[in-house]
Amino acid sequence: MRSMLVLCLLATSVCADEKTDPTALRRLVHQDCGSCHGLTLKGGLGPDLRPQALSHYDVEVLSGVILDGIPETAMPPWRPLLTPSEADWIAQYLLQGETP
Repeated sequence: MRSMLVLCLLATSVCADEKTDPTALRRLVHQDCGSCHGLTLKGGLGPDLRPQALSHYDVEVLSGVILDGIPETAMPPWRPLLTPSEADWIAQYLLQGETP
């Protein structure tokens, strides 16, 4: 339990409560996701996450990738740190390029 709390704090305090905090989730996207996908989300180690690059995906697919990662790639699963509703919020944010 203590290690999960530490992991949650390290992930910009976005963990496991059902209340979605848009400010914390935006920060997570731009800092944590941005560490691989580029701080402007134009790509880096990971691919471009801007709306035009993701337009062929739907919220459910992106949310699944966020929660479960992509095996045998650098994309980690965020399920231990995010709720499904938070992953949905992030997916919508990425698809819209603004607050969902």
